[in-house]
Amino acid sequence: MTGLRELQRQRVHEAISTAAVALFLERGFDEVPVTEVAAAAGVSKPTLFKYFPTKEDLVLHRIADHQGEAARVVRQRAPHERPLEALRRHFLDGLARHDPVTGLNDDPEVLAFNRMVFSTPSLVARLFRHMSLDEQALAEALAETTDDLTADLVAGQVLAAQRVLARRNVELLVEGRPLEEVEREAVRAAERAFSLLPSEV
Repeated sequence: MTGLRELQRQRVHEAISTAAVALFLERGFDEVPVTEVAAAAGVSKPTLFKYFPTKEDLVLHRIADHQGEAARVVRQRAPHERPLEALRRHFLDGLARHDPVTGLNDDPEVLAFNRMVFSTPSLVARLFRHMSLDEQALAEALAETTDDLTADLVAGQVLAAQRVLARRNVELLVEGRPLEEVEREAVRAAERAFSLLPSEV
């Protein structure tokens, strides 16, 4: 029974999310009230808020799988691999996979989704909240290999660099630049960004 209830919960969660994102992409995040999302998903407004505490969560839950990712990369890196080298490798691998979180994905829906996130102030603010949690987790992981101050500073620099790189990739694709061309620039930009970070970490 527990398995069936969880499956039903996942279905409702996905139905609400799908309806919300479709409406937001069609008309704009700020133009669609939560009541309309609930109606489109076939649930009540209180039910919607049980699954998604805020309107912004209807969008940004899609990045939940990446929560704490940088800290995991550091802790699961290969023996003798420096933390920053592991983070650099992971980001470059994400570019090669065209992972949407890197901004380097020209699928029309992914591009529209990323553009909506970066152009909506309340979503950007919520994104910064997610990044703050990621920064704390990464700092804790880095503190296992260096002093606390260095760990805090580097964690902030890494996540800021990744955010800037992702936003830049989205902007270049929105301009209509070919994916292959943007990918070459994205790799060069990522290499430059990580080269500016302290090499001893």
